[in-house]
Amino acid sequence: MADYSVVNVMSTNQTTDNLSRADMLLWVNQSLNLKYTKIEEMCSGAAYAQFLDLLFPTALISLKKVKFNSKLEHEYIQNWKYVQGCFKKIGIDKVIPIDRLIKGRFQDNFEFIQWFKKFFEANYQGGEYDPISARQGVKVSTGSGPVKKTAPTQRAAHLDPVAAESPKKLKPVVAVEPRAARPPAQRVGAAGATRNNNQAARENVEVAELKLKVNETEIAIASLEKERDFYFEKLRNIEVICQEPENKDNDGISRILEILYATEDGFEAPEGEGGEEEEQAFPGEEGLIDDGDEGQYY
Repeated sequence: MADYSVVNVMSTNQTTDNLSRADMLLWVNQSLNLKYTKIEEMCSGAAYAQFLDLLFPTALISLKKVKFNSKLEHEYIQNWKYVQGCFKKIGIDKVIPIDRLIKGRFQDNFEFIQWFKKFFEANYQGGEYDPISARQGVKVSTGSGPVKKTAPTQRAAHLDPVAAESPKKLKPVVAVEPRAARPPAQRVGAAGATRNNNQAARENVEVAELKLKVNETEIAIASLEKERDFYFEKLRNIEVICQEPENKDNDGISRILEILYATEDGFEAPEGEGGEEEEQAFPGEEGLIDDGDEGQYY
């Protein structure tokens, strides 16, 4: 086996120099000329295969075996198995958690790309690299749904008979006037289009980040509400037991009820809820059931 002088690195998820998800996506897109908008899109493994081709051009990595537009889990697995085989061939000792990465969860994929970025920086030697030519011009799609490569061929097949039957009608369509106008427009607006694409990519990433934060906040709120209800139910059960007739003259029970009904300093009960009601610790006492008192226990 050839020696590729690989520098192996450890997983360092807690270092201060880890990039944000937006910076990480920008690095991936600029390095491989992609248009990924989410870290989760790295779950296909295709980008990692091309990064290996970039880092180790003499390792004879065949990008023909990589499905860049894969959308199904079994296709992801095929890509990752190829990447794993390349790791072994090159001498990279990192174990790839394929079963977790293919699920497309953000946290698993973000942790792995953080490690890979460290590995890339430790092994990158510089040099020219054309990512589009390396993958033989394959355009990598983003979003939902696979790219159907057969569409252009089918469209051309339908046009050929028409051209044979009525060539005179097609001559004006083949006129060079529209084509002559395109190259100058592309040259003039190329830089602006690139800037617009980069800006759009950044905005898409920011929107994805905000959506993730909203989702995390909603989960946290639901968890806190569940915990609140759990402890309130416990307090209510204690109150019911304390209010049973046989516990009426029990000093210990009376003390527990005093604690349950205690309020913070400065708390003023609404009109009609004075001290007399609080002293009625047994029959007729609403206690914890009253929605107006619920908040004082949290």
